[in-house]
Amino acid sequence: MSNIKIAIADDEKLIRDSLKIIIGSDPEIEVIGLCSNGKEAYELSKNNNIDVLLMDIRMPNVDGVEGTRLVKDVSPSTKILILTTFNDDEYIFQAMKFGASGYLLKDTSTEIIIDSIKGVYLGNVIMNPEVASRMLQNTPPYKTNFIKNIKSKFSLTSREIDVITNICEGLSNKEISENLHVTEGTIKNYITEILSKLNLRDRTQIAIFAFKNHLI
Repeated sequence: MSNIKIAIADDEKLIRDSLKIIIGSDPEIEVIGLCSNGKEAYELSKNNNIDVLLMDIRMPNVDGVEGTRLVKDVSPSTKILILTTFNDDEYIFQAMKFGASGYLLKDTSTEIIIDSIKGVYLGNVIMNPEVASRMLQNTPPYKTNFIKNIKSKFSLTSREIDVITNICEGLSNKEISENLHVTEGTIKNYITEILSKLNLRDRTQIAIFAFKNHLI
């Protein structure tokens, strides 16, 4: 794997500097910029090729949600990982709709942060299982009708909807196969079929589709 160029956006200098030292110690990662808000992240993205942007969600001037929208407008290929607290559900929804590749809780261990950066770089969706489960549980009462309409509109089966929601919980193919009691190969086939039906490229786009269409 070539060096992953990342930037860090957080309004607290101590956190920015600490993350730079910790994450930058990995030989596969190169920290190329530090930002104090979403606007600075946007300006940095205009003039630099950033593979992964680690972005706090609550920042002054321009927060992580608006920052995600701005960065994805000028650099669609940049993967954005949101740093959040346990109570930021609505912010998470909005950031994912604007194209974030996932989110991490602020108390996540260093090892998981580094693994997550490498994961989104490779096209995976990163979501904290506890937060994702709570977001699924808090969907509005009309969700059943919504799912029925989505299934009809895109010719999706109930099992394919199950796979989509599991992807949105950040689960691997192996974990999904265990949840749904089928083989990992079957899950790969489901995902291939979902990508074909929705005309999407990868798991990240599946998660974004789910958010935009209120499946979660």
